[in-house]
Formats: sequence, C-alpha cells, structure tokens
Amino acid sequence: MDPRAGLAALPVSRRQLLAGAAVGGGLAVGWWLWPRRYSSPLVPGPNEHGFGGWLTIAEDGVVTVALPQLEMGQGVTTVLAQVVAVELGADWRQVAIEPAPPAGLFANTALAAKWAPLWSRLPGLADDPDGLLAERFARSNAFCATAEGLSLAAYEQPLRAAAAAARALLAMAAGERWGVGWEECEVAAGLVRHGEQELGFGELAAQAATLDPPDPPPLRVEHASEDPSPAEAELASAFPRLDLPAKVDGSFLFAGDIRLPGMVYASIRHGPLGKAELTAFDKEAVAGLKGLVGVVKSKRYLAAVAESWWIADRALAAMRPVFAGPAAVESAGALRALDTALAEGEGERIVTEGDPDGALARPDYAQDYSVAQAVHAAIETASATARFDGGKLELWIAAQAGELTRRAAAKAIGISPQDVVLYPTAAGGSFDARLERRHAIEVAQIAQQIGRPVQLTWPRQQELQLVPVRTPVSARLEAGFVPASGGRIAAWRTRLAMPATMREFGHRLFDNNTPEAAMEHAAGEADALACEGAVPPYGIAHVAVDHLPVTLPFPTGPMRGNAAAYTAFFTESFIDELAERAGRDPFLYRIEMLGQTPRMADCLRRATRLAGWDGGRRGTGQGLAMVRMGGPGEGGGRIACVAQAALGEGGLRVTRLHAAVDIGRIVNHDIARQQIEGGLIFGLSLATGSSVAYEDGRPVPARLAGLSLPTLADCPEIVIEFLASDAPAFDPGELGVAVAPPAIANALYSATGVRFRRLPLLSEGL
Repeated sequence: MDPRAGLAALPVSRRQLLAGAAVGGGLAVGWWLWPRRYSSPLVPGPNEHGFGGWLTIAEDGVVTVALPQLEMGQGVTTVLAQVVAVELGADWRQVAIEPAPPAGLFANTALAAKWAPLWSRLPGLADDPDGLLAERFARSNAFCATAEGLSLAAYEQPLRAAAAAARALLAMAAGERWGVGWEECEVAAGLVRHGEQELGFGELAAQAATLDPPDPPPLRVEHASEDPSPAEAELASAFPRLDLPAKVDGSFLFAGDIRLPGMVYASIRHGPLGKAELTAFDKEAVAGLKGLVGVVKSKRYLAAVAESWWIADRALAAMRPVFAGPAAVESAGALRALDTALAEGEGERIVTEGDPDGALARPDYAQDYSVAQAVHAAIETASATARFDGGKLELWIAAQAGELTRRAAAKAIGISPQDVVLYPTAAGGSFDARLERRHAIEVAQIAQQIGRPVQLTWPRQQELQLVPVRTPVSARLEAGFVPASGGRIAAWRTRLAMPATMREFGHRLFDNNTPEAAMEHAAGEADALACEGAVPPYGIAHVAVDHLPVTLPFPTGPMRGNAAAYTAFFTESFIDELAERAGRDPFLYRIEMLGQTPRMADCLRRATRLAGWDGGRRGTGQGLAMVRMGGPGEGGGRIACVAQAALGEGGLRVTRLHAAVDIGRIVNHDIARQQIEGGLIFGLSLATGSSVAYEDGRPVPARLAGLSLPTLADCPEIVIEFLASDAPAFDPGELGVAVAPPAIANALYSATGVRFRRLPLLSEGL
C-alpha cells in the first residue's frame, strides 16, 4: 500500500497545511531567542500538547517534530521525523515537522566535540560527545550547527527518548480510561489498542500531556531501520520524503523565495581578494535611475537597493566601484608556496604509529600529488532577507550555524542578540557554504540603513570569490616495503602542505573574525582536522602524517567530503601506483592488507563483483578506490567503488560507477541511496572541474558554465549495493564524494596509461 494513500481522509491542521512551507521556510512562526535558555522553543499551538520539548501532538492526531538542523537536500527533515514516528508508533501520514530555532535543548554535542580543537583551549578534554565540557559549551551557546554528517549521531537518542516517553504517556492515558495497566497497551499506526478497544493519538493527547512520564523512557528494542536488500529496495518507501511534495509543486521555500510586503532587492560588489577597501564610486551615474531605492556604502562593499534585483545589479555596474589594498591575489604564484613547503619545509607530526621515520629513512617509493582549490557552486547563491524596525531585526536565512549567525548579525548593527528573530529557511544546496555568514551581516546593515525589508542576493561572481574555497593541497606520499613480500607495505608517510584550513574556519565561525584576521590567527598552526583521512585504511605497521602549514593570501574552509575528499585521492592513487610497481592486481593488493578490517574487505569484494572487475588490466578503463570514514576500528562507514572511464574528443567520460557501501544500520534506504548517488556525482564534479583560479583577485571562471560541472548527459550509470549491518548508523553523505575522484583517476590510468596526480584530473593536460 502506498503510505500516502488515504491522506485526504485525515483531519487537516494548520501544520499539515504548512508542512511543506515549514520545511522550506517556517514563515508561519518566528522565534525570539534568549541565550542560555534551555527550555524548548517548540511552543504548542491551539489544541496541541507538548511532549519533552521535541514534539507536539494535536487533538486532530498530527504529530509535529522539532527540526534543529538545516535541510540542504540531504533529507535530515525526513530521517529525524522517521526516528520519532517509529519510536512513537505514529502513522507516517500524520507526521509533520517544524524547523526549530537554535536553543540549548537542541544542542549538537556530537559536532561540538568533533570541533573541540576549534573552540576549546583543552580540546583533549572536550572531544567526548558525552562529556561535560562539550555538552556545557553546546548548550550554553545554543550550538545546533549542521555539519560533518552528525545529525543522526546527535539527535537520534534524544528524539527516541522524547518519543518513547510520549508513547508511554499515551498508553497511560488510555489505560486510565480502560482500567488496565499501560504496559498492556499496544501503540502502533497512530492508535493505542487494548484488545478490541482503540483510541487515536488526538483523543488522548490532552490527558497524556498532564501525566508524568516513566523514567527512564521505555525505548523500543529496535531502532528505526530498513532492510537494504535489493528486493526490499524496489518497494515503495514506507517513509517517503516529507519535503518532496512541496518541492514538486514549487511551494517549498528556499532563502531566495521569501517575499514580504514592501520588500526591495539588493545586489552587492566587494573588492577583489587582496583589495578589500572601497575607495570610490560614481553615485552620479545612477542619479534619477527609475526603481533605484538607495545606495549603501561600507568599508568593504557597495550595495544598491532597488525595486528589482536586476535594477540594483545594473546600478552597481554603472557606479563602477573602486577598491584598494596591498595587492590583488594571483593564485598561480601563491600556490607555488605549497610546493616549496613540501620540498623544503618542516612539518608538524599529526599521527605516529610504530616507527615510521626509522622505517622510512630511505623510502622505496615516493610520489607527489596535489588538488586545486575547489568552489562549492551551490545552485542558490548567498541570499538572505532582513527587516529592521523599532530596534529589532528579523532575519530569514539558510544558516548551518543559526545561533552564531544570529549573534554576528546583531553585533554588526549594534543591537543585542535577543533583539534578533531568526526564521530558518532551507538551503538550495550548501556543501558547507552556509556555515559562512558574511551575507547575514551585510543584509542586516543594509536593512538598517534602508528602513524597508530587503532581500540581498549575491551575484555568482561574488559567491565564487567570497565563499572560502576548499583548501588546495600539495602532498608527498612515501612507502617502504617488507623485503621479498611481493610489495607488501611496511611503512607509510603522508606529508600535507596546506593552510590550517579548519582552524582558519574556526576563527571565522566561533570568534567572528574577518577572513583576513582568521588567516592571520591560524598562520603556522598544525591542523589535525584538516588532515583527517590521511591514515590509510590498511594494515600497515608504521604510519606517519605530517602537516606543513602554509599561509595563502585567500581564505579556505570546509566543503562536502571534508578532508577525506583530498586525502583519499592521495592515498588511493598512491596505492594503485604501489600495486603496479609490485605487478599486482589492485584489488588483490588491497584485499591482502585488510585482514583486520572485514567490513572494509567485504565492501571491496562486493564492489568488484558488481562491476565485473577484470584485474585492472591496461586498456580496460576500470579503476578502483575505497574509503573508510569515522575513525579507527570497525565503527564508521565504508565504501568501495569501481569506475569505468575513458578519454574522448569531449574530454573525460565516466560511463559507470559501481559502489558497495556499509553504513551500519540504515534508517531510510531511499535517502541513503540518494546521498551516495549525489556524493558520487559531486565527487565526479571534483574530478572534472569545480575549481577556480584567482587573477587580479577575481575568480576565473566566474560562472557556473565555466566550472566543467557534469550535466545530466555526463552522469554515469550508477549501481549501488548496501551491505546489511547491525553496526551503529553512519551518515552516508560524504562517502561518495571522497571515493569517486581516485576511482576515476585510476580508471583513467587504466584507459590511457597516463597517471593524473592532480585534481581536477585534466588540469595539467595530457
């Protein structure tokens, strides 16, 4: 049965009607936020009753779940609501969500612990997500940021606890009416039953909300999960995406879709990188321009505000703003510093296992690799809407770190954070670009000066120039072999020359530094988060990872795939070269080093079986790569991928990607598949393009069309198989991003006999 069938027969509440809009914008409700307040901001509406601060149940039976994470297309809206539905025993047709404002109750302690080196002076004591320091920081700062694929890790348990308590209260209310013990009642499909008696959630909600829940809440034995077997995957999902209907009919609200009475539109110009200060512009050139509302001058930008965005943007072109500074950035020269550091610099040790320096006094093989800076290239450029009135600011924005965005906007216009209302909207793509909040500061300043609601949208060139890029890296990998072993690796060392990119990002995010100040503060620091994934997932006795910090003249930051998106490219490309030197099949070479990691070995076997692996013979165009994420041991997620690629008149052509994936327990099979498929395509974009250079401080190219992004016609056939597992659930969103580039690079070598050791792959020519 289609789980959506019969939906029209259910009573319709305000939240049901607004479910799609609330997922995408939350226009119906705004929240005033107070620092250090841990009570729930999810306020029940008329005829609704709250349960644990995480959900409400209305008297018409609708269950509304608080969503403290930003929906960016990753499906977090559905997955977190599904956790509640399963634990509560709700009918999926009666479940809605409401985007929740940042609040201490909704703190993301898992992410706070992961990012402890960015905010704590004692990161070694604050990196436990169950520890007091991470929890205190996250709750006191209403830290609910969305990043690193940690939504499920952070929120599954509190959502389950709230839903389990609500389920018990509903059963207690029914038990009181029927004169039976609540433990004897069954709660399923939105009903409480005992024998022939049954009552709906809506009939019991008011009474249940007055009772005291059991402590601890009676969690179900089974977590929310779905069978990943191919036969089950072909069936209609029992939990279809909550945001899908609104996206299909166009009612889903992204940041750029907000419309307010009397609203005007702003475009903006910033100086080229290295020349940030506005020194002159020709205001007379737009005197009398019809539709122009005003011009806002700041030290770092010039904005035009008009009755349409087009008029505002044309006005800026006419005014020809001039910026000054020390020197415009030229990336070609700047990036040479990475190669110089790699050749001459002293690194700081990030990881040591065994005695790698002793074993690699004279490496048997070494090779250099590099990745260029990569841009996020979301479909929706930075966009936000602000209304400033009576000393209060209202802000509609897609923000991955909502509370820190709110505070930054308040500081920029000299008001208290408690005088800022944040309305969370969904992001039209982000890939971590919306962790930055420069546009939030600017729209607040513009709205304050103009005195009318203003929507600011950055032009594409400004987006490509100002959102910090995924860091460029130069790497050297060295290996030593066990004598007479057929090329078995005894020792491994990875040296990474790059900025302290995550520390730089941390200074922007947590300290509200300007990009220039953040780069200055991070200069010379070692950065373990920027080196994640550099330890190879193989059984190697002696391993070292060194970071050689390099200061570049342009800002860098995180992007989808995180550090593994470049460290996996280095590792898996190097492994292929070592296999060739040993005269070994790349698959067999890898599998022999995975004796202690059976889950990874199983992924590798499944992927090669899916793809009909032919041994990686020259001319076949097959390439193999694998990635493990989530730390050492048998936790985390794993993926192995076989790519089929060739070179033709149109350049690189990837025809097939076969992947085997182990992400532990799968909560929602459809969304997991979507995330792997989307990640593989995103990884393909990193293999073929997604990079800009800076010339005279400006990005080249400056349009999406110039970034060599894959189109629908370029997308390969994708075959994915999930491995059944009872391991803890792992978010799949980053895995495909990291595994695709090295698999494609290795396939390209098989097809052409030429090694491509730089991303994008054809950036150095043939």
